[in-house]
Amino acid sequence: MDAETKRRIDNARDALVGKVPDPKGQVEQITIALTYKFMDDMDLQAVALGGTRQFFAGEFAQYAWSELMDPALGAQDMLTRYSIGIERMSENPGAAPLFRTIFANAFLPYNDPTTLQQFLRIINEFEYGNSETLGDAYEYLTSIMGSQGDAGQFRTPRHIIEFIVDIVDPQPQERILDPACGTGGFLIEAYKHILAANTDSSGASKLSPNQLAKLADNLIGYDIDPGMVRIALLNMYLHGMADPHISEYDTLTSEDRWGEYADVIVANPPFMTPKGGIRPHDRFSVKSRRSEVLFVDYMAEHLTSNGRAGIVVPEGIIFQSQNAHKALRKMLVADYLVAVISLPGGVFQPYSGVKTSILILDKALSRRSDNIGVFKVQNDGFDLGAQRRAIEQNDLPQVLDEIREYLRRSRDGESTDEWIPITGHVVPREKIAEDGEYNLSGERFRVRTVRASKWPMVRLGDVAEVFNGIAVRKSDIADSGVVKVIKVRDFDENEVRFNTDTNGWLRSRPQSDKFLRTGDTLMINAAHNASHVAAKFGFVKHIPPVESLPTGEVMVFRTGTKVLPVFLNAIITSNQIKDDLKEMVKGIHIYPKDVRELLCPLPPMAVQRELVSEIEGYQRVIDGARMVVENWRPRLEVDPGWPEVELGEVADVLAGQSPPGKSYNSDGEGEPFYQGKTQFGDVYIGTATKWTTDPRRFAEPRDILMSVRAPVGPVNITTERICIGRGLAAIQPSNGKFDREFAFYMLKNLEDEITGSGGTAFDSITIRDVRRIGVPLPPVEVQRELATELAKEQAAIDANRELMRRMEGRVRAVVGRVWG
Repeated sequence: MDAETKRRIDNARDALVGKVPDPKGQVEQITIALTYKFMDDMDLQAVALGGTRQFFAGEFAQYAWSELMDPALGAQDMLTRYSIGIERMSENPGAAPLFRTIFANAFLPYNDPTTLQQFLRIINEFEYGNSETLGDAYEYLTSIMGSQGDAGQFRTPRHIIEFIVDIVDPQPQERILDPACGTGGFLIEAYKHILAANTDSSGASKLSPNQLAKLADNLIGYDIDPGMVRIALLNMYLHGMADPHISEYDTLTSEDRWGEYADVIVANPPFMTPKGGIRPHDRFSVKSRRSEVLFVDYMAEHLTSNGRAGIVVPEGIIFQSQNAHKALRKMLVADYLVAVISLPGGVFQPYSGVKTSILILDKALSRRSDNIGVFKVQNDGFDLGAQRRAIEQNDLPQVLDEIREYLRRSRDGESTDEWIPITGHVVPREKIAEDGEYNLSGERFRVRTVRASKWPMVRLGDVAEVFNGIAVRKSDIADSGVVKVIKVRDFDENEVRFNTDTNGWLRSRPQSDKFLRTGDTLMINAAHNASHVAAKFGFVKHIPPVESLPTGEVMVFRTGTKVLPVFLNAIITSNQIKDDLKEMVKGIHIYPKDVRELLCPLPPMAVQRELVSEIEGYQRVIDGARMVVENWRPRLEVDPGWPEVELGEVADVLAGQSPPGKSYNSDGEGEPFYQGKTQFGDVYIGTATKWTTDPRRFAEPRDILMSVRAPVGPVNITTERICIGRGLAAIQPSNGKFDREFAFYMLKNLEDEITGSGGTAFDSITIRDVRRIGVPLPPVEVQRELATELAKEQAAIDANRELMRRMEGRVRAVVGRVWG
């Protein structure tokens, strides 16, 4: 997608955000307006070719888009005509059923002529020409519906959709179904997959016109949400399907389509069950009121005799011990399941932290094969933080190749006894069934193998000391003292920062041999939930400025004479050891006695020195780039002639509110929740399962966030809809006088000047005082010019971040060579 199209979409959303704050509502309004505009474009094309208008003819001629855009038409008349037009369009006899469906129950949710006029002028810049380009643009638009839907829907990342469709490999003649289709992403990818597989070397399609028409007819989608149906219809239309078959249908409670079957089913069904549970009809094989159980049951039962499916499921389907879950797994293992793929826990960030897997069903193959393939994706090409930044590690191609090979061997009747995949293993069905639980967790069946390093593998405990910090009671800690206590909050990236300004001191010096030394590697070994254990590491690069003792929630790795500190740190923080550590979590702890038994490669000291020299070279570049990133501040020269206004005059400032502790659930459903600092990847604490629906407690995409509790002042921009805790405020420029990008740079420029109350517990600033912050207000044109210049500096900062990412990749490559 070109930058200009992306800019138009962002501008359209910005025009609506003051009146339609919900991203899904914005997408619906843009969908309706684009459809309206494209209908008029097609009419004009017909007239230019000597034909007549179809959509805006007869009594509907007065509602034509070109009439709306008449400069002589006032804003109020535009609003009246457009509002009536979209409400009546579903009755338009000249519109095809697709368009009448898109406009069914459509309405304008606000009554502001100025907002509508600005919005429609932006939509007027789009042209119905290259539908593939528009399709990509529309996919971008749907991708920013960052919130979980009312029915528990989550947007499936594009690369995961492609991965699943590639495995299932739909064919031109097959009926393809998504019974919870959302925006239609799986169906569109299936369509693209078939077209690509049937294109010759010159780019011409091998499919006949009849086959192409049949292919479009074979793509079927259901969704319970009429708004999503509207969005999916336009999305598929813009990808070349003139008559998409998307129906508003409740897959779990209606029997109307129970007798319809599919050759291929691909889906990411809703994970959330409403309060009180689903009330399904009695034709399901598995008796349950859980939506995820019923959806998987439905999809399995609605495959044809040679049918295949790829289904995203929450991790509970894999191992939970409720009767319905066990009954579902028993049914799948007996008659449907051929492979299970475990995905990383952050694939659905920022929408949810829920851990997911993919079930691959093949009704015919499952009855011929005695085995099930169990595979694990460690990295999907993106980090697992809320921002989901691209990284070099990507297991998906390797997993895809191995699954294809496994399925080929199974179909051809070849033995898999001597075939050892790198990303998984093959498990007999009888072994899965032997305890009656039918647990599909791959780690239960994992056979540990010695990795293929060319260096000898040794016990970690033979080359390093491994111990926990000291036990400290709350009553032992004071605001000042003689020994600094190192806790989780002192971890920062790959080092430990000895922040002497924070509380956390011991009043007297205890007798201990655990005082930190240069070269120690630290790891979080206990946290309030299992996913945070072994999630952060730190390295003591320099002699601590004050004597420091780690607490019991920190594990220390200390070198002896056989290994260099930097080399040990690189090994401990490698993916190989991290994966093993995650498997050692017991409850919410990891114990030193278990860690000491881990195996790691040990090159000779001379080789270690060469490797460390290479690593430190890359690290110096990383440290330099980080220095640039951390010290950059946008510098704005303020003209004394500019008026100064209070922030609250030009922006809405929203306060956060923390949910009760019992509602935190990092492994379940809910809204992404942030508390405190604005460096999101460092402060994500999970999701809130019980969170107020009050929209004042949510920050929307592109809102400016300010930290209002120590530290006071830092700002950032969120790219997704999130819950905000008491430590954050959301700032939304509101009246068109304060450009959003300029507002961000101005507040960032003021970060060091914004101060809090200096309370007894921590420094903070009230929302009232945030609203009173004085901001210079040059003319909007000047604001945009300044923001453009600062964006260029920001691009240089982003380039340094990219440099850091690349150098970190080279460090990982060095360590990868050691492991073989």
